[in-house]
Amino acid sequence: MNSSADLHTGDLAVATWRKSSYTANNGNCVEVADIPNAPGIAVRDSKNTHLPAARVSHGAWAAFLAAVVDDTLSGEFS
Repeated sequence: MNSSADLHTGDLAVATWRKSSYTANNGNCVEVADIPNAPGIAVRDSKNTHLPAARVSHGAWAAFLAAVVDDTLSGEFS
């Protein structure tokens, strides 16, 4: 199985979710969790946990966080 497919096999019902350290006190925040038995991270809206979570590889998550810290997000995300 390839790593992209592996990201979708982990059961997020047993994942340990944690709130972003950048959460504001306005209720707009995300939660992240390691995907059980898969090489990735799941991200979800903390107010709508019933909706599907985004699943990304550890490398993609690290690149995203680095771009946030460096303020180098571009295109539709800026």
